[in-house]
Amino acid sequence: MTVRPVLALCLAAFTLTACSPGAPKGVDKDTLDAAISQAIGDPASCMLIAEQASGKLVYRYNTHSACARALPACNGTGSDTQTIDQLLKATEKDGQAHMLSCSSTNDASRGVGWASGPIPGKCLVYAAMMEGDRAFPGRMMADRLANAFKAAGL
Repeated sequence: MTVRPVLALCLAAFTLTACSPGAPKGVDKDTLDAAISQAIGDPASCMLIAEQASGKLVYRYNTHSACARALPACNGTGSDTQTIDQLLKATEKDGQAHMLSCSSTNDASRGVGWASGPIPGKCLVYAAMMEGDRAFPGRMMADRLANAFKAAGL
């Protein structure tokens, strides 16, 4: 009787892993994971890379649940939120860099940083988010990620 639940859990884990994007073509996923982890690694951070033309997701750093949170958009209105998917889609459309940061709580004890833009020399765009009491500002995230992309061969 205990074998079936274990098999079901293994099958579910395999299915979720199989659906996760790997890495951009020609880039080692473990190397990219390590470079991103060094740059913005945190349990509450997320980064996505997609093909700009098609919008096809080719890489995700961190879990789907870490990446699915709606957080303050830091666009000056104070009431708007966004998800990393929304930032990625906006970057796919306009091809521009976005670097924003603001408080994510009313008492300013936590912050959120957003960074996105094209990856130079590739037909790829990225979007990244950090949230927490030690989140980097968007501009710092963009600088650190540019170095991580180079280190990973992007």
